[in-house]
Amino acid sequence: MSARVARRELIAMLGGAAAAPSLLLPFPAGAQQPAMPVIGYLNSESSESWREEIHAFHQGLADAGYVEGRNVAIEYRWAESHNDRLPALAAELVRREVSVIAAPGSTAAALAAKAATETIPIVFLVGADPVELGLVPSLNRPDRNLTGVGALAVGVVAKRLQLLHELVPATDIAFLRNPTNPYYAALETRELQAAASLVGVHLLLLNASSPRELEAAFASLVAQRAGALLLGTDPFFITERNQLVALAKRYGVPAIYPFREDTVAGGLMSYGASNREGFRMVGSYTGRILNGNKPADLPVQQITKIEMAINLKTAKALGITFPLTFLGRADEAIE
Repeated sequence: MSARVARRELIAMLGGAAAAPSLLLPFPAGAQQPAMPVIGYLNSESSESWREEIHAFHQGLADAGYVEGRNVAIEYRWAESHNDRLPALAAELVRREVSVIAAPGSTAAALAAKAATETIPIVFLVGADPVELGLVPSLNRPDRNLTGVGALAVGVVAKRLQLLHELVPATDIAFLRNPTNPYYAALETRELQAAASLVGVHLLLLNASSPRELEAAFASLVAQRAGALLLGTDPFFITERNQLVALAKRYGVPAIYPFREDTVAGGLMSYGASNREGFRMVGSYTGRILNGNKPADLPVQQITKIEMAINLKTAKALGITFPLTFLGRADEAIE
């Protein structure tokens, strides 16, 4: 090919590109690319306590087409076990003008988010009835900017007591609750007191909202000769999971916990809704809202997966043998 022909072809190519500049530039000259949406993530505890659950939240987002850092940003706000910080943290996210607020695993966080905004969509995960908590007027027709997931955490607390009493037929069983979280504490206490009267158990109420108070609660449990312990469904107890398991081992107290992760950490047994499934569902709903769905059009979902896990090693250390009925019902038996 001669230099003259090649030069003519190059001029023609450049001329065509000038006539159709969109072939060279993804956006018109001077235009800005669409801003990446931002999710506000609000939680009453710390990130270290929720690693598996955060991973499940990200999985739910990915199911809806969103990956953090690629096409969505996440602003995390952690209250570090101080529920009184939540209103200010929620207000920060509102001022940040996030696209949606995700408040999984904390009723206090969900209520703080609701109080902070009536316009930004909110997706919650709570362990009690969202209608009874005042989050939404109806499960099928949630509020204009709120929807989310309800777990059976509070609803199965009576079953948890029944299982514990079946394994350890003690006449005095302690219930540990967090008084700074009145939502779960009051609801679970009411359910447990009714269940305790049916099975003939005296319920000893213990309170703790700090690591130091946990030590005092176990000392009180032993002093009052409670034969077993039932842990309340509270985010603070998730944060202090390792300490709770260690205290139960130190004092030789058979205990039942709300979540499978408690048993994996060394707890005797657990019975409750799958936290990981709940966080995944919150992530999915958050992604759907980013895709254009309105919260009012997304009915509140219910976690139907209930997990029962037992720790055979811990049982042996406590001198407890799980009956065959327990072994047959357990979803997971940890050696």
